[in-house]
Amino acid sequence: MNDTIKLPFYAKLTLILLSLISFGYIFYIGQEILIPILLSFIFAILLRPIAHFIRHKLRFPHVIAVMITVLLFILFFIGLFAFLSIQISEMANDFNKIERNFTIHMQNMQQYIRDHFNISSREQKEYLDTATEDSMKKGKEMIGTTLMSFTDTLLNLILIPIYTFLILLYRTHFMLFFSKLIKKEYHPKLQDILSQIKVAVKSYIVGLIIEMILVSVLTTIGFMIIGVKYAVLLGIITGLLNLIPYVGILFAGALSIVASLTGTPDLSIIIGVIVVNIIVQLIDNNVLVPLVVSSKVQINAFVSIVGIIIGGAICGISGMFLAIPIIAILKVIFDRIESLEPWGYLMGDDLPKTYTWRNIKLPLFDSETSAKKIIIKTDIIVPMFTENTTETEINRINDDNLESQNQNN
Repeated sequence: MNDTIKLPFYAKLTLILLSLISFGYIFYIGQEILIPILLSFIFAILLRPIAHFIRHKLRFPHVIAVMITVLLFILFFIGLFAFLSIQISEMANDFNKIERNFTIHMQNMQQYIRDHFNISSREQKEYLDTATEDSMKKGKEMIGTTLMSFTDTLLNLILIPIYTFLILLYRTHFMLFFSKLIKKEYHPKLQDILSQIKVAVKSYIVGLIIEMILVSVLTTIGFMIIGVKYAVLLGIITGLLNLIPYVGILFAGALSIVASLTGTPDLSIIIGVIVVNIIVQLIDNNVLVPLVVSSKVQINAFVSIVGIIIGGAICGISGMFLAIPIIAILKVIFDRIESLEPWGYLMGDDLPKTYTWRNIKLPLFDSETSAKKIIIKTDIIVPMFTENTTETEINRINDDNLESQNQNN
């Protein structure tokens, strides 16, 4: 007896939309709980090979292997934070230089506005004082929110390593839970889904790490060429902030411009910083992302941008960071469930990535190319299977095909 209930399309669409709205609302009201868990889940997938190596190659017990893995993870971030703190404290010692050079640029800008727009320095000062008063009022209102956000960040920094440790420790336990939740006939499909989720998330995070390193190196080299002080620090910060889609690079550029004032008030340095950031972003968006990140997770740009915007609206910066891994997980699930397969196809990207022009591979953005059918002519006889087709006839047709191929060769 088949217990499956077939619903019309509008009913399925209504249920899907209600499910998406429900999940979005749950994420919104429970983001303080769910975001650390999801980040820990991603870090656990990334750290799983290290724990596996320590356990099986070095012969450590499971608990000790997981503990060592998480400790290495914590020490890495502590070392990175210590390096950035030392460099930032050194840059803070040059705050007087930054303020003095910034004042010079402001005076030059006021002179330019007075000469070209006929706005006196007094009127400009009154406008700046008004804007400053409004900013101070808003700043006082934001102090409480900032302190709460700082407290939540500290709490997450404590919870994420604990969650990561527990997820790695109880990994098999969670796998058995999913197997008990699903019928036995669907266990092969469940295993395929879980393995593909692990591959997709790990590949995406590894791609982001490679992109972060390359962006940091390129930015550092560019800043060294134009003579920016603290080039290594600014390059690393740019690579880290580049992990935050769209918003991060703007903050990194603004910070680099301010830091460039520690050396000289020359305007050419600021222009050089802007040019370096633009060049690095062009290389990142047109070379690194398609080759390193997009090749790991086949999600089209439209779905990625919409997902990042929705993630940012629901959970802020953390939601923007988690958007692509969550979409990748959903795509893996949708691709392997027949009723949801069209949605998986909608998220995917089946466009040809390159085309050859005079032996040079170039990006291809023609959506109609993928829809063209490639017809290969062959002399092989295709057997027609009917109720009267016998095994002897099938073997005869296969022998004729083999003989035809040998003659052609």
